[in-house]
Amino acid sequence: MDKYFERLTDQLLEKNPALSYEKARTWVEHLWEDFESTYARAGYKYKGKEMTERMVSGIIERHGESLHQFLSNNPKYKHLLDGDDFFSH
Repeated sequence: MDKYFERLTDQLLEKNPALSYEKARTWVEHLWEDFESTYARAGYKYKGKEMTERMVSGIIERHGESLHQFLSNNPKYKHLLDGDDFFSH
């Protein structure tokens, strides 16, 4: 799992260098878990880590540079925005 999270974290940091490494990694892990749980609740058959990586990568490509703004109004993600280390500068 770590190799997937590392690749996706690097991808998110490229799209949004204002994020700290820790916040980018948290976003990646949360998006991963959210996608897998939503997919399972919908009754779909599990298609592996590669598919989840593609889906999270797509979210990062579409929304990575403004991910913190895109999800800031959703209380489900509010905890990801709390803390002083949200931005790296």
